[in-house]
Amino acid sequence: MKALYFNTFGDNSVLQYGEVALPKITKNQILVETKYIGLNFADIYRRRGTYHIENHMPYINGYEGLGRVVQVGENVRNFRLDEQVLFVDVPLAEAQYVCVPEQNAIKVPAILDPKMVAAIGLQGLTADFLAHDLGNNQKDANIFIHGISGGVGQILAQMLTADGINVYGTTSTKEKQQLALKQGAKKVFLRKSAWQTTNKASFDTVYDGVGSTLKQSLELTVNKGKVVFYGMAGGNPELINPLDLLESSKSILTGDLWDYLDSATEREKRSRRLFKYFEMNQIKISEPTLFSLAEGKDAYEYLESGRSIGKVLLVP
Repeated sequence: MKALYFNTFGDNSVLQYGEVALPKITKNQILVETKYIGLNFADIYRRRGTYHIENHMPYINGYEGLGRVVQVGENVRNFRLDEQVLFVDVPLAEAQYVCVPEQNAIKVPAILDPKMVAAIGLQGLTADFLAHDLGNNQKDANIFIHGISGGVGQILAQMLTADGINVYGTTSTKEKQQLALKQGAKKVFLRKSAWQTTNKASFDTVYDGVGSTLKQSLELTVNKGKVVFYGMAGGNPELINPLDLLESSKSILTGDLWDYLDSATEREKRSRRLFKYFEMNQIKISEPTLFSLAEGKDAYEYLESGRSIGKVLLVP
């Protein structure tokens, strides 16, 4: 089969496209012929060698995709041939075929466009976890999202808006600003403007996936407010003294999606909750950017450049 792979860690120049061995399923797995493969910032970190990657030679990146079941293990009961499935935490995904454990597979509703489902997989379940496990915001609360027009940000903002919450945020360009406003945000600031000074102590919750902005996020929250910290796309955060949090009754909440998405039952429950927003047209996302798997280097470069709006998908 064809795959995007590499033998040593480094920049995009280490990526190669070519033939690798076809994987073999176990009794509890299904073989999925991928139609769309999600590209994420974590894949960039894995390629660099700074993030966990499955021990496999050659290295095959990626953990997220959507495709058709072409083979079923003898112990598998819940999936059948030709069914469409989504997966968000299965290694070796940047390939034509992927072995998916039955408990990691998520059924794709027939009512939804498969491309759209592929574009919301990991980011959508992340947004759901941030909103309903960590944030738990009350109706009419004022919340702020760094990178509101990114993959997670777009879904999270619309999810919270649908839940009756007032959403604000920052983004990098006027185009992205208009997109976020169109998607229901109350106000969106351009990142390089002087918006911080007039918005201190203004928000009940700040969602921060940037990392380097964590101290700023705490300044934006009201007393008794909270920061939901979920990533370091912009670099490591400054060290925070817990005594500073104590003095203003502020909290930092964080967590790992995989501690919540830990069973077939949880995957089904959470994906159904996520898909319902889309079935009811409460969330709409920008059209994903498609690259062929053979153009993998270009796709990685595009994602790293910061030019992307929404999801980048690889197509075998």
